[in-house]
Amino acid sequence: MEADKPWQPAPENTLLSLQHGINMFDGVEFDIRITADRQLAIHHDRNVSLPKDRLEGRPSWAEQWTLDELTEVGFLGFEDLLEDPIIRNHWAEQGKMGCIEIKRPHPKAPTGGGYFGRRHHIQHVADAMKMAGDLLDAHEVPRENTVFYSFHRHMPQSAKKSGTKRPWAALIPYIPPYGNKTFQRIKAFPTYLATPFGKLVNTHLRQGSSMLPCAIEYFDGPTRSIPLGRHVSLNGKGLKRLTQVRNGMPTYVWPTRPLVEHDLIRAGLTALTDKADPGLLWLPSGHLRWTQPGTRPLDESQWSTLEQATYENHREIHAELMETTPSWEQCDSTRRRLLIEEWKRRWSWSESIDDILVQYDGATPPWSAPRMIGHRGSGKTSRPVLN
Repeated sequence: MEADKPWQPAPENTLLSLQHGINMFDGVEFDIRITADRQLAIHHDRNVSLPKDRLEGRPSWAEQWTLDELTEVGFLGFEDLLEDPIIRNHWAEQGKMGCIEIKRPHPKAPTGGGYFGRRHHIQHVADAMKMAGDLLDAHEVPRENTVFYSFHRHMPQSAKKSGTKRPWAALIPYIPPYGNKTFQRIKAFPTYLATPFGKLVNTHLRQGSSMLPCAIEYFDGPTRSIPLGRHVSLNGKGLKRLTQVRNGMPTYVWPTRPLVEHDLIRAGLTALTDKADPGLLWLPSGHLRWTQPGTRPLDESQWSTLEQATYENHREIHAELMETTPSWEQCDSTRRRLLIEEWKRRWSWSESIDDILVQYDGATPPWSAPRMIGHRGSGKTSRPVLN
């Protein structure tokens, strides 16, 4: 009998990838760009990610293509995503999250604004935020089910100019929309060195951010000791410091490795993951995997059951927890109160239990609850994205 073929993700940021990710996790992350005809396309790279022979005689920058041109070769429009019934059901009705990264064009692109076009850059991001917000409103996606963010120094100004009422945040350290990965890391390093986690939190609070996007380097491996100042971690004294400094601020961490995924969720943080293999139920950390801690939350007794699972019985325990654990939408008032009491105690949330219960009486779990988010849908894939 032929062995089962290993699972392969659909190309990143495509409809199949985003459908799988939003079904498996608490939400998805994806990237939007403004096209030549002033529409929104879902595309990560600044260059159209196609083989060279398919680009021959055509512009390189994604912003030089119309939406129809991009969709004709297989990329996805933002409005097409919103009109998909699977996406709509999860995003608008089941309380799942959409993390929308706004991409700026390369400064040399026709709509790039040059290297020093500060006003242009602010307006470009504001326009993308306004365009996306209008479409989200038209498709009745709840405000608390989205967040906008961008590697953009002037995100507060763009958010104000856009008039958005939806959550937003800047991505810090700032990575410019030009140069290769090595150049970008060199540019980001001084900010990372000078910004310990506590300062990062204060910077976002001062800017008015709704949440804290944060690199995994702050918590995992030797890189957590690089920033000048007090360090945090996912265990021990570093975890206590993390909880105290965060003070309940929603913290989204990328890219999350399976080895630290369990500890990260139990620290009350949201994990952006590239690992969407439905067969991955046993983590290398020795834990049973739970992929919907926000929209299908476990109480502490259930977490104890999960953490006592062994490799031999983890599939049975997973099946039992899936059968007996209601979604946040299905939870009655007693279970919701229990969950919030446990979260408030464990992660030092400052809001009152009654206020949280009133605010989140629908399908969407509390803003500060930890989640699992599928990065670019079902995870980052190889280049070119489409062949």
